[in-house]
Amino acid sequence: MAGPKPDELLSVVDRFPRPPDSAAFDRADDLLDGTYGAIADSWYPELQRRSAAYADGEVLRETVLEHVESVPSFRLSEGATPLTERRDALASAAETLDSVAAVSTWYADLCGLLADSRDGLSPLERLLHDVGYGLAHVLFLGASSPEQVVRRLRVAYRAVGVRIETTETEAGTERTTFTCPYRNVAAGACGKRWVCHEKLDRVDDGYVTYLEERGIDYQRPRGCADSERCYSSVARDGPREWWPKTPPAALGVQR
Repeated sequence: MAGPKPDELLSVVDRFPRPPDSAAFDRADDLLDGTYGAIADSWYPELQRRSAAYADGEVLRETVLEHVESVPSFRLSEGATPLTERRDALASAAETLDSVAAVSTWYADLCGLLADSRDGLSPLERLLHDVGYGLAHVLFLGASSPEQVVRRLRVAYRAVGVRIETTETEAGTERTTFTCPYRNVAAGACGKRWVCHEKLDRVDDGYVTYLEERGIDYQRPRGCADSERCYSSVARDGPREWWPKTPPAALGVQR
């Protein structure tokens, strides 16, 4: 089954650099528009809850990963355009408080632990990934834009019985909300969404790999932990930068 060892996940989560009760933190958090405080006060406790539920076998890795990807963020670029004042603010915050940089390091470790890697997949999961990668060469042949990709993706969804509920476009991102008929397959033996999110989604991972190689960012199905519906999105891949994903040291700001 895809996912980290529970003890390893809990250990990484517990290493979160908690903000000190100090004037330095207040100053740094103000420079970051309150992002550090939002991470510590609201996002992190929910991460602890979901990680504990994962360790107890109550939720899948996807439930934890979805929350990790929703971390409050401090935007550093608008597409490929750097936001100079905000980059300078992050550099100042990092100089004011060491844990600003430490949060980026911790977040990278957390994402790396939860991300799929080919070596971490079972033989069946590797096969499903490779099937998806092979299918992508046919499904997305000649598609070079998010609009073209998402049209074909929706055809593929419908072909396997997925019911598309809504489609929308926002800021260059094509989003599809749908109901998956496989969410409760083998639920009694393996748990809800195990078949669709921990096995069949490996086919989508093959799509992700193919499209990433061609500059398209496909975010495979997410969001059905507390809903009957999932969603996926397709956008042009670009150098989007934000803290904590982007560490202060990566900005190249000399002060």
